[in-house]
Order: sequence, then C-alpha cells, then structure tokens
Amino acid sequence: MRAASAVGASVSTLIVIPARLGATRLPQKPLRLLGGQPLIVRVWQRVAAMRIATRVVVATDSEAVAAVARAAGAEVALSRGDHQSGTDRVAEVAGRPEYAGYDVIVNVQGDEPYLNADGVRGAARFVEQGIFPLGTAACPATPDTLLNTSLVKVVADSHDRALYFSRAPIPFLRDPADRAYRDALVKQHLGVYAYSPEALARWVSLPPHPLELTERLEQLRPIADGLAMGVATVAAVLSGGIDTEEDLAQANARWTERKPSAAGAR
Repeated sequence: MRAASAVGASVSTLIVIPARLGATRLPQKPLRLLGGQPLIVRVWQRVAAMRIATRVVVATDSEAVAAVARAAGAEVALSRGDHQSGTDRVAEVAGRPEYAGYDVIVNVQGDEPYLNADGVRGAARFVEQGIFPLGTAACPATPDTLLNTSLVKVVADSHDRALYFSRAPIPFLRDPADRAYRDALVKQHLGVYAYSPEALARWVSLPPHPLELTERLEQLRPIADGLAMGVATVAAVLSGGIDTEEDLAQANARWTERKPSAAGAR
C-alpha cells in the first residue's frame, strides 16, 4: 500500500507488520478472530487507516496468514520460518531489493490492534529527525500494570531515551512514602519500533544478549550494546498486545464496546 507519508513530507517510511504463526501462548495467533476477522487483518486495517507510511507490508512465514492478509487487500512478503524475533523478520523483508531505499523502517507488531497513530508517529519521529537511531512508544499505566508479567514496562531518562525494559515491576518502590513518584513513572511499552536502516542492520547483526535471553525481550539487545532508543509517551490505549486467551477475550469485549475505526486510529 502506498500513500503520502504523514511522518515527514520528504521522508519515506516502510511499515512492516511481522506475523508469526507459531506462537505458543496463543496458538495460531494471527488467524484468531477479533471482531469477526483474523487478528492480522485487524492490525493491518488499523495501520492502513493511519495513512502514515509510504508502504505497508505484512511479513509472515505462513501461507495461511499470507492468504487471509492478501484476501483483505494487504501487501504480503513471505519470510523465513527461523526468525527469533519480529525485528529479525522485519530486517529480512527490509533488506530485499524491492523494499530498499526507505528512510525510516517501522515495525508494528502483529498483535497490537489498538495501537494508535500517535505511537507510530512518535516512534518514527525520533528516527526521522535524527534524534535517536531507534524509536518506540509507551503509555501511562496504572500501578496494577507492574504486577502483570505479560505487560512490558519501560523506564526512560529525562531526554526520552530508554533506560530499561522489563516484565518485572519497574521502577521499584523502596519506600511507600514515595508512591506518588513511582506511580507517575509507570509506563507500559507498546508494540512498535522504528529504525534507521543502519540501526536495524546493526541490531540484527548482534548476538542475543544475556539480558534479552533472561527477560525474553528483544529490545534489550540494542540497548545493551549502546544503541539509543527514544520512547514517545502517548495517551493510554484501549488494550496492549494480545498474547493469551484472556487478552483475546478482553480485546473482543472492547471491540464490541468501542470498535476501532479510521478516526480512532488518528
């Protein structure tokens, strides 16, 4: 899909939506239904409605996922089945001649149907403006988020540079008297990454870092190697990524209550 880039008038942006069929916590995840359509279709529709990218492509290792995405009108790139992360899949597709030459590459994870456009724009803006070679997004969260290990938390410095991501409760509250400070700092990471082509190539050239292997969070690999990642803080989203049966049930309930639309994507 091609459209005038809304990130920057002279900046070309490729959005890749990686979709792996072999998820273990939620089997057949991209094909599971959200509002009567496969999840990968809902995510693609959401991204297309934002009209941010010059081009949007679904990257998958599954012919079944490819078929439902194409039937909905999405551009699809079949990728290898041995990738360990979404970023690895994005890098494979972005490295092909037909997808070369874009200034900013954005990874919108295929299980984030409620991600808003501000998060995508915010992540991409760090790269577009040369502030950081990598970008992502987060939203304010309640203290309850800290106890949910399915939700990833992020702490950033005063210049919006990511310091650390964790499934554990960060920042840790040592003294209950300081709860107000802690509560104001709680942020939930959202499933979007932006890369300069050079930063993406460096990311996937690095070996997995012990922090990444311990937390099972791919973004810790570049952070541990010193690559700077900006964190754009946006308004709270209706739902985070869909990783479990419970997440899917809640997302379907929210769909019924408040169906995302092109207007909601802005």
